[in-house]
Amino acid sequence: MKAYALVLTGLAVGIAAPAAFAQDKSALPASGSFKLHSGWKGVGDSVQVGENHTFGTGNFWGVTFNDAGSGALHLGTVVCPYTLDTIGGASTGQGTCAWSDADGDKIFTSYSGKGLPSGSFDGVNKITGGTGKFKDIQGQAPFQCQFLNDKGQANCTQQFEYQLTAGAKQ
Repeated sequence: MKAYALVLTGLAVGIAAPAAFAQDKSALPASGSFKLHSGWKGVGDSVQVGENHTFGTGNFWGVTFNDAGSGALHLGTVVCPYTLDTIGGASTGQGTCAWSDADGDKIFTSYSGKGLPSGSFDGVNKITGGTGKFKDIQGQAPFQCQFLNDKGQANCTQQFEYQLTAGAKQ
């Protein structure tokens, strides 16, 4: 009976061992980059504070797609509260974002950018932290956006360049 139990134990360890040593496919390398494209809808308010001068506040809501077709932030959502100062059609804006992966892990950023009367809005996200596989993430994510209409709809590209600190690898 003891020999039978040892065989079963050995078999169970042999079957379980590959799973225990399997690599987490959702884990990120310690550093690298990934590219996203995203669709957005802005919902907010504005107030004219002078001739050709407007302040705006609100939220941009987006959906993200990793250009590789899988990986970090693929099929994720994002919300970015913003403030905007527009003079003569050119604007400066800033805010924060919470980027969510399909499995719920998040990257947090603060951003600033400049907009032109043509509808472009370009800037940089500074990565300020994260949760789950993005815990202890640092870096930046330059972005380029184009507004499609006067309804707050836009498409954007982002290039996340990151490093995970030693605390992120467990």
